[in-house]
Parts: sequence; structure tokens; C-alpha cells
Amino acid sequence: MSKKDEHLLQDFPAEAGAQSISRSAFLKDVFVCSLGAYGGPEAHMSVFLDQMVVKRKYLDETDLIELIALCSILPGPTSTQTIVAIGHKLGGPRLALLTMLVWGLPVLLVMTALSFLYQFLDVRGISRETLRYVGPMAAGFIVVAAWRIGRKVVVDAPTALLMLFGALATWLVREPWIFPSVLIAGGVVSVLCFREPDMWDRVCISPPWRYLLLFALLAFGGGLSAHFLDFHLLGLFESFYRYGYLVFGGGQVVVPLMFSELVEVSNFMTGQEFLTGYGLVQGLPGPMFSFAAYGGGMAARGGSAIYQILGAIAGGIGIFLPGLLLIYFVYPVWEEVKKIRAIRISLRGINAVAGGMIAVAAVIVMQASGFRPDNMLVVALSAGLLLSRRVPAPLIVAAALIAGFVG
Repeated sequence: MSKKDEHLLQDFPAEAGAQSISRSAFLKDVFVCSLGAYGGPEAHMSVFLDQMVVKRKYLDETDLIELIALCSILPGPTSTQTIVAIGHKLGGPRLALLTMLVWGLPVLLVMTALSFLYQFLDVRGISRETLRYVGPMAAGFIVVAAWRIGRKVVVDAPTALLMLFGALATWLVREPWIFPSVLIAGGVVSVLCFREPDMWDRVCISPPWRYLLLFALLAFGGGLSAHFLDFHLLGLFESFYRYGYLVFGGGQVVVPLMFSELVEVSNFMTGQEFLTGYGLVQGLPGPMFSFAAYGGGMAARGGSAIYQILGAIAGGIGIFLPGLLLIYFVYPVWEEVKKIRAIRISLRGINAVAGGMIAVAAVIVMQASGFRPDNMLVVALSAGLLLSRRVPAPLIVAAALIAGFVG
């Protein structure tokens, strides 16, 4: 073995089963996962299980399940945090960062390019009507997400009521503050309703506080700076950073918050433009939070192409950074943190409220597309095909694009 190869292996613990695997080989496997990861976190996890556990044996099934549990507790993109945690387990913070880049960068670049889609159509003289069915198709995806998440999170009367509460609150109040408020309320109510013995067991931990400090500084400092400084890119970074730490689960969960702020409050784009980007990301592999690059780019239109690209970068970095910092902070002390049962109990309420938010988002985005008969047909067909599991998501996206061109 060469000295170069020995250097590549030195960060991998022997017990991980990766002592004969180089860092570059692991990152190639991460790239393979990114190319095959369509859909939400549930679909991504099956890819991780096949590639990281069964084929490569970087960790066993129990390890993967525990990492999924950890990332479900944390705010941010669950599947992204899971694969980053695998990288952290095998090679520490440096490999975790490289894992994040390999996993997310390809689709972020594609979504950045797609933020120029409407300018491209205008320059070419192509009618925007060619994209008219992408929005209704995206609404179909959100309907299915609401159905699946609702079935999963509603397990009894309290969670059903919390889901209804989340739906009504976000339907009646279309302000940014409502989303974190109802999520926190859901967690508090869940802890109060499902009280169990020793929920708050004391644990002895020595976490790397610098990452939590940086997380907090960016959260509070970014918010204050965006409020007092009239700098659009800083405001975009703060908004997407906030999206990144306010949501639990996959990209579907962040849709209500982003739609409310980007479309209804700030008017950075129309509802149809928002749904076009969200629909197109369904046909791409990788993390659905990559939609942030599209959203940031669209929100930075009106200036130069460089400025729009910077907006996409602000959106992409902003939404993924909180989850990365939280993994850096929590993973080293995970063995102790997972003993705090109250954290897991609170997720019952948080997830139930999030399910209600997604259900309302489905109605809101269908309104944005318009309740025309052809749009409703596309919504129904998209949802039906997705539920059947017989047609891959990229083919559904392609069919919506073709229908817009020929219809």
C-alpha cells in the first residue's frame, strides 16, 4: 500500500468495517447514492441501506437506524444529515463536509441553472405556457406527501388534533412567524400529553460547543443583520438559513414556509414559478432541499447573471448549513443524547403539526395553479401514478413537460 493510500485510510475506524476502503472510494459511493436518491427521506434511506450497509458494509443496520433516529430528532434535511453523519462516523468533520458536497452539489448546480429557465424561455420566444402542467404535477406530489405523512404521524386522537391545528393555523394566518410557533406548540403539547417516567434523564456530555455557538451566531446575528442592513443577498441567506433550522424531515415539510415567504409575503416569484421549480426538483436525484438554489436564484433576479448565481449560492448554503452544524455538534455525543426520551416524544407533536402544514400547502399550491379541469386532471394523475409506485418520479416530470409542449 502506498503512503498516499495510507493517508486516505487513516481517518477510518477499524470497527466501521472500512479499514480497506479509501476516502475517495467512500465518496464515490456517496455519489452513487446521490444519483439514485429520488423522492423523500424514506426513499433515500433505502438507497443508503443498499449501498452503505448491504454492499459496502461501512456500518450495520442498527447503526443506520440509530443515525436516522438522530437526524429525525434534529431540524433540517433528514436524509442529508443521515449521510453526513455516516461520513462523520467514518472520517470525522472533514469527511462529513466532503460527504455533504458530493451528496448535494450536483443537484444544487442543476437547480441553480434552472433558476434561469424563465429568462431562457423569454429570450427564445418560447411561451411560459409550456410549463403550465409542471405546477399541477408538483401539487400532486405534495398531495401524496401529505397523505403519506398524515398516515404516519396520526396515531391517536391527540396527534390527529395537532395535525388539524397545524392545518388551520397555517391556513388562517399567512405570516412567517406562524410556522415556528405551531411547530414549537406541537412539541410542547406532545410532551405534556405523553408524559412518561424519566423523560428528562440527566446525561453527562461534552459536546463541541463551538459548532452550536456558530449555529446560534448565524441564526441571531443573521436575523439582526438582515433587519438592519439593506443587503438583499444577506437577507436571502438569513431566510434560507431559517428554513433550514425550522423544519423537521424532508423537502416537502419546508414547502409551506417557503411558499408563504417567497411568494405570498416577499413576492420574489409567482406561485406558478415556485411550483415549476418544485416540480422539476422531483425529477432530479439528490436532496430535495436543493430547491433552495432555485428559490434563491429566482429571488435574486433583476440584476446580472452573477448576482442571480450568488442568490442561488446564498439559498443553497443557507438551507444546508444549519443541519451540517447540528450534526457536528450532536453526533460526537449522540450515545448520551439519545437517552433523553423527551426529545423523541416531542417529535410526535412536531411531526403531526408538520403533516397539517403540508396538507394545507397542497391546497394553497393547487390554488396557485388554478382549479381548471385540465390542471385537476394532472394533479390526480400525478398523485395516482406516484401512489402506484409503478412509474418513477422523473418519468412523471417528463410527462408533465411533454404535455405542456404538445397540449
